[in-house]
Amino acid sequence: MVMLIGLLRYAYVIERYGPSLLNTVAFVLGWICAAGLIMVGSFQVDHAKVLHYIGAGVAFPTSMMFIFFQSLLTYRMAHAHWFCWTGHLRGVLFIQDGFVLQHMAALCEWTFIINVLVYYGTFAFEFGAISTDTFLVLLKASRAPKSYKAGTSTPATPHAHSTSENMAMI
Repeated sequence: MVMLIGLLRYAYVIERYGPSLLNTVAFVLGWICAAGLIMVGSFQVDHAKVLHYIGAGVAFPTSMMFIFFQSLLTYRMAHAHWFCWTGHLRGVLFIQDGFVLQHMAALCEWTFIINVLVYYGTFAFEFGAISTDTFLVLLKASRAPKSYKAGTSTPATPHAHSTSENMAMI
């Protein structure tokens, strides 16, 4: 779910506002967070303590940075009062305090996860505007020529398929 939400948000920001380093960094952090969450969920603390804590050590800071960067993107893209309100809500959900005791730490982890899920839910307002054009933006970015033929200034042609053929391949 985290990977899908990260991908949709990344595509939405590119489609609406163009490419951004901040958006790319947030996207990568979201996927690293997802890898950490997979480890946390796959290795329970009672059976594989080290792997569980490694996953938590990856997931927690990257999720905090992902949320921070997404909040920055929200304020950067805000053109209306509604988007500022969403940014304020995301800022409140981002702030969390932790405790030292093990049981309180577990409670904080669960509270944080619930807050992150609600935070992800705030993207629903923007995801309502996602269309096939959003996914075409991702396809165009992945098919952009990256190399040039030697001695020429024209890019190498990746494929000669039409857009309708590309959609059929998906």
